[in-house]
Amino acid sequence: MTTGMARSARVFPQAAKTALADTQLRRNLGKATSTIRAKRAGVVGELPDWEALREAGAAIKADVARHLDRYLLQLEESVTRAGGVVHWARDAAEANAIITGLVQATGAERVVKVKSLTTDEIGLNTALRRVGITAIETDLAELIIQLAGETSSHILVPAIHKNRSEIRDLFRRTIARGQELTDEPPQLTAAARRYLREQFLTARVAISGANFAVAETGTVAVVESEGNGRMCLTLPQTLITVMGIEKLIPTFQDFAVFLQLLPRSSTGERMNPYTSLWTGVTPGDGPQAFHLVLLDNGRTHVLADEVGRQALRCIRCSACLNICPVYARTGGHAYGSVYPGPIGAILTPQLRGVEQAKTLPYASSLCGACYEVCPVRINIPEVLLHLRGEVTKRAGPLDPEAVVMRRLAAIFASPPRYERAQRLGRGGQRLFMHGGVIDRLPAPLAGWSQARDLQPLPRQTFRAWWRERERERQKEGR
Repeated sequence: MTTGMARSARVFPQAAKTALADTQLRRNLGKATSTIRAKRAGVVGELPDWEALREAGAAIKADVARHLDRYLLQLEESVTRAGGVVHWARDAAEANAIITGLVQATGAERVVKVKSLTTDEIGLNTALRRVGITAIETDLAELIIQLAGETSSHILVPAIHKNRSEIRDLFRRTIARGQELTDEPPQLTAAARRYLREQFLTARVAISGANFAVAETGTVAVVESEGNGRMCLTLPQTLITVMGIEKLIPTFQDFAVFLQLLPRSSTGERMNPYTSLWTGVTPGDGPQAFHLVLLDNGRTHVLADEVGRQALRCIRCSACLNICPVYARTGGHAYGSVYPGPIGAILTPQLRGVEQAKTLPYASSLCGACYEVCPVRINIPEVLLHLRGEVTKRAGPLDPEAVVMRRLAAIFASPPRYERAQRLGRGGQRLFMHGGVIDRLPAPLAGWSQARDLQPLPRQTFRAWWRERERERQKEGR
């Protein structure tokens, strides 16, 4: 199944090794994620009903999944009634064709963008560039990685892998040439503001994602911390919003739940600095043309999986990334997806197809920390195990791991064969031991030692110890 993800599927173990060797990356990630975790813990601890809010959020999202068809039709009707136009896109190619056509119809050669993972997912900037349209990212972190020619490494903080000095040097080469610039945050922000202000005031078209859309009213919401989104959503004459079909909430009242869950779980704040809501078109106020592109791109495939469908509850808060020990050491680029970390390890394989990203279900541990912090109670370890099972089921009979597992099953089924294998293993393991651990195994078992060191087999097995114990007891009995 082709879902049109913007990045090519990479093999996580190899990409992770490269990331682990980057000490600056690990230092940047460690500092940033620990800060966000501490802030989140403080504001979550203030709420005596936090667990009840999590339950409510999960229940609302589960209801949306059960009745998605009905809610989508209701949303279309509500948006149309408010003066907007709804477009349906089955995949990335269809979505990009719709959006590029809409921009071309305005005659614009440049658009400003609100931070949007969904547009990253479909590779929209590249599609626009192919037809001569320049997309300007206005979120500060998104602007940084766009100027650097890089991709996002975090759901919430795309440039989390860069420090202030790196950003200063980047700005000096790009938008702040000839300017006196230090690495102090106020100066970096001012340089970005000077560049973006012109973009906001002259752009005729804006493109946004959506955090939520209300089925009953057609209201679309974007939550952000900088105000750049507000500028994009009010100044241009045409607004195009790209939204995954799972982003629905049934009623306006449901905001009361999610606007408490999301800011605390994402930025560690009690509320968002900017929450922008718009419903269709208002004559003389804001964009006079509004288009909503509803994107499937594999989501109905995920919906069909009774275990995996809970991944569609995700509200893109990034709490699971900030708590994950694997992400903290490898960063987002190792996942080869716009959705890194634990949520990416389960969402990306489902959107792309397990065959296209079969290493990702093994890219996160089963410690359960991600489940504990998820504001909508996505049981990520459960889905990881489920997807690992899918990877195994789809492996052919000649798959090396499948062959090895069948042979091991035959060995484990026979006590004599099992003990013989232990004796051979104790003798042969010396060839692969360094520093008291087994740090590499021969093919086809090499995959087991790529990301972990194994303890050597003990000199005495439990069975041998038991037999020796029984012999001693018999002697004492005589």
